[in-house]
Amino acid sequence: MVLDLILIGLAIAVFPLSVTAFVLVLSARRGIWKGLAFIIAWLACFVAVLAAVLLTTGGKPPAPKSPPSTASTAVKLAIGVGLVCYAGHRHRSGPRRGPSGGMMTRLDQISPWAAAGLAPLLQPWGLVAAGAATVVHADLSHASSYLALFGYCLLATSSLLAMEIYATFAPDSARVRLGKLRTGLQEHQDQGLIGLSLAVGLYLVGRSIYQLTS
Repeated sequence: MVLDLILIGLAIAVFPLSVTAFVLVLSARRGIWKGLAFIIAWLACFVAVLAAVLLTTGGKPPAPKSPPSTASTAVKLAIGVGLVCYAGHRHRSGPRRGPSGGMMTRLDQISPWAAAGLAPLLQPWGLVAAGAATVVHADLSHASSYLALFGYCLLATSSLLAMEIYATFAPDSARVRLGKLRTGLQEHQDQGLIGLSLAVGLYLVGRSIYQLTS
C-alpha cells in the first residue's frame, strides 16, 4: 500500500494541469490568499475521500482474495487502462493550447472563494480514485497506516505548498521563477500529461494484474 500511495501522491503533486492552474492563481492579485484558499479546498477533498473510504471499511483492510479486495484491485486496473488510453488519445490528438491571456485575466479577478471552488475541479480525479482504491487496504489499528495516509496527503499537496511558501516569503523572486515555470508548463503540458498518464497507467495495470493473479 505504501509504495502505491507514494507513486500516486507524486503523480498528483506534479500533475501539469493542476500545477499550471495553481501558478496562475498564485500570480493573480492577492494571490497568496487565493492560493491558500485553493490549498485548503484541495486538502479538504483528500480528507473527505479518505474519510469516506475508511468509514466504509471501518479502518480494517479486507481479507486477501475477498470480494472487496478484488473489487478495489479491479478498480485500479480499470483506472490504469483508462490512463493508458488517455495518453494514447492525447498523443494522437496533437498539442493543445495552454491557458490564454483571457483565462489569466479571469483568474486574476476571481475571489478566494472562487479559487477554493477551482481546487476540486482541477484535481486529477482518476489518480485520486486510484489512491482511494489503495486506501481500502489501510489498517488503522497500526500507527504506520496513519503516517502513510498523512504522508500521502502531504505528498500530493507538496508542490502547491512549496509554491505557496516560496511566494509568501520571497515574493519578488517567486514572481520571476513562477513565471518561468508557467511558461515551461504551458509549452510542455501535453508531453507531461502523456508521459505521466502512461507511466502511472502502466504501473497500475501491471501491479493490479499481479495482485489479481498471484
